Amino acid sequence: RQVIPTHFVVKRDPSFCFKMSKNSQQLPQKENNLFKQIVKFYETKCYKKGIKAADAILKKYPEHGETLAMKGLTLNCLERKEDAYKLVREGLKQDLGSHVCWHVYGLLYRSDRNYREAIKCYQNALRLDKENSQILRDLSLLQVQMRDRTDFVETRRQLLTLKSSNRVNWIAFAVAHHLAGSYELAVQVLDSYEGTIEGEIPYSERYEHSEMLLYRTTILEESGKVDEALASLDKAKEQVVDTLSFLAQRARLLIKKGDAKGAEATYRELIEINPDNHRYHEGLHIAMDLAPSASGYTAVQVAGLKALYEGLAEQYPKSAAVKRIPLESLEGADFQAAAEMYVLRFLQKGIPSLFSDLKSLYVNPAKVEILHAMFESAADSLKKTSKLPFSCAKGAEEDPSVLVWTLFFLAQHYDRRGMVKKAVETIDTAIRHTPTIADLYLCKARIMKNTGDGQASWQLADEARQMDLSDRYLNSECTLHMLDADMVTKAQETISLFTKDGDNGDNLHEMQCIWYETAAGNSHLRTEQYGKALRQLLAVGKHFEDIVEDQFDFHTYCLRKMTLRTYVALLKMEEHVHNHRFYVRAACGALRGYLGLADQEVMGDAESKAANEEGRKERKARQQFFKEQAKKDEEEKALKALKDKESGEKKKNVPGAKPAKEQKTPAEREKEEEETCLKLATVADPLGETSKTLALLQEHALDRLETHFLAFEVYLRRGKMLLALRALRRMHTLSSAQHPATHACTVRLFHKAAVAGGEDYGATVLKGVLAAEAETLLKAPATPQSLAAYNSNFVGTNSKSLRHVAAGAEMMALLEPAKKQAAIDLLMQFTKTPVDEDKPSLERRDLQNVCELLRVLKDAAASQKWKVFCSKQHPLDPQWQAAASS
Repeated sequence: RQVIPTHFVVKRDPSFCFKMSKNSQQLPQKENNLFKQIVKFYETKCYKKGIKAADAILKKYPEHGETLAMKGLTLNCLERKEDAYKLVREGLKQDLGSHVCWHVYGLLYRSDRNYREAIKCYQNALRLDKENSQILRDLSLLQVQMRDRTDFVETRRQLLTLKSSNRVNWIAFAVAHHLAGSYELAVQVLDSYEGTIEGEIPYSERYEHSEMLLYRTTILEESGKVDEALASLDKAKEQVVDTLSFLAQRARLLIKKGDAKGAEATYRELIEINPDNHRYHEGLHIAMDLAPSASGYTAVQVAGLKALYEGLAEQYPKSAAVKRIPLESLEGADFQAAAEMYVLRFLQKGIPSLFSDLKSLYVNPAKVEILHAMFESAADSLKKTSKLPFSCAKGAEEDPSVLVWTLFFLAQHYDRRGMVKKAVETIDTAIRHTPTIADLYLCKARIMKNTGDGQASWQLADEARQMDLSDRYLNSECTLHMLDADMVTKAQETISLFTKDGDNGDNLHEMQCIWYETAAGNSHLRTEQYGKALRQLLAVGKHFEDIVEDQFDFHTYCLRKMTLRTYVALLKMEEHVHNHRFYVRAACGALRGYLGLADQEVMGDAESKAANEEGRKERKARQQFFKEQAKKDEEEKALKALKDKESGEKKKNVPGAKPAKEQKTPAEREKEEEETCLKLATVADPLGETSKTLALLQEHALDRLETHFLAFEVYLRRGKMLLALRALRRMHTLSSAQHPATHACTVRLFHKAAVAGGEDYGATVLKGVLAAEAETLLKAPATPQSLAAYNSNFVGTNSKSLRHVAAGAEMMALLEPAKKQAAIDLLMQFTKTPVDEDKPSLERRDLQNVCELLRVLKDAAASQKWKVFCSKQHPLDPQWQAAASS
């Protein structure tokens, strides 16, 4: 048995934290017992009984601080926060020397997620009772939650000193050192704990001990001590229960050590256990020096991989991964033969996910052409002879369904390549062949969405949904297509078919249905209903706050269950959770909503209204339509609510009937939603409201261009030129100066600085910084002439790209209003672009942006001509067809 270090001194276990403090106001025996009952009622969630007991004490001793505090804590659980804070503060005022009052005050702050203040309260409580283990545990939870690593280590040391016989205290102390980067101390603590263990590990605790040994190896690996980690792992082999984790960690350590043969043997052992785990195959590639570089595979690597997987295919003939992985490296005829072998099973068994599986191959144009020829020849052969022309098909006649799934893949293939017309024709052929497959209608819905026909898209998705009303996936897909078509009311009715409370929209929020809230918010953004958009998009941010808050459930659970490696991985993931694409997407949408509100305020003067008359009329018409639709829905819901209320009153009068649970009626919920949306849409300072969301994005999503673009937009509107310049510099770091958005922001910033002159931005330092940056970015002083030359050079360099030329034309109109016609001519030259019936040469998004720019430039003739050109480029898009016919 090892000697315990001197700082791990065993002391007595302190009493429970809510036991009355010795220095506090003393109660008689009867009231003291009643106070203990208050604590018991709080722990068992009998809050009303707890309040009743507190009132009984306060009736005799109205100034007893700890009772006041406990009553406030109980009221807080009943959502009476104002009364709770008032009582706790009053109790603290009456008894400042009570650790109970300070602890309760900390619990109150913690319930409101004000962790900094809660930590201060816990520290004040510990000054009065330094050995209270409950307060120390609560403090340690907040410290690890706030990533206060240094203080977390000290708190866990105190807990271990108080009770070194508790395993959790040892493990938590080691984890604290690990999180603080003190790897050696973490290992020493684990070794010291292991030295206290006498005899053989009980069978019921083998898993926990195994996890601790693997965790010890992980710490050594992170510290860079590969040899020591490998020796530790091999020593613990007989005690480790998780064989897969043992082998995976050993293989990883052998690669770091440079033992390629040992790593190869270990990865082959793992593949034998699970041949479909792609991570094991990736590790095997690294061990055999067959992993690709940034430039791709070498000829030697391709040959090596081919030989490797030929052998593995004989060993594991049923493994899908063994057939799929070689498609990434093979080329030419070898690729075609392997692809035919792989897709044969998908086509014969009717597996719809084939295209999703092969999507990663579309980065290689040569492989795309092979797949194109392979599936087109397969479709032709099946139509003529009912046979697949694959060498592995053995010339047998195929089931008629094989043709359907071949056409299904071809339609998605054409859509991916932009060959929309052929995609529609192909999927129509498949539907005519077998009109009872829901996947075909969903596929066509996605194709029609890409053409711009949102109406047809959601109708096709709804047709697929009608084929199986019990299928949640079909319901969700249909809802998403409805939201993409801005049919929000209908989408909510559709998704509500699968919610707990029917038409209760709050249920979606409770389920954290992020995809729905994001899609609904973006739909409202497109229709300029910014209040409704912000309500949905900010709800996503609330979900991520809850995800961060949910860490509390694991701080004690993981230490008790010894899932240490997963726990540390969770903490690391939570530190970057706001970089998740779901959050970034919603946060960027919310920022655009606030920018839209700010721009609406700017457009309030008469000149802006006249300049945007056409857009104002369109918005007014849309808003009127939505207003009438909302009024109609409100009348229907009010009538339904009245009937529900009448039936509820009848049920209430029935003798012996159970009292109905209080729920808000649809009309009440809708009124509450409208008030929330109105409040969000009428904030006094929309740009000021962006600060919290923008700060989170700038902290966690620094690697995304959109973060800095939106930061630039906010800061430029607020007149914060240095912050706008910082965002612009980061845009230049992430993209080249030739990026359209980066170029436009560069011109706008220096143009605004030049126009404003020295009065508004008169600080000498600011002018000096802007001048120095102008020399760096523009290679010349920021004058109107140099900006015009910079923009002209940009247009000349990117004259073949519509997106770049549109950005240049917009900046030309900004810098030189007299050359507005020249800017329009730059855009109109693209109307001479030849029209390819199979594949449009210009993207719909770029065409739409130019159409909006021409509207802003107020050239009706050019706008109409552009819309006619767009209708030829994208003949299936109904908005262009309507414009062309008019």
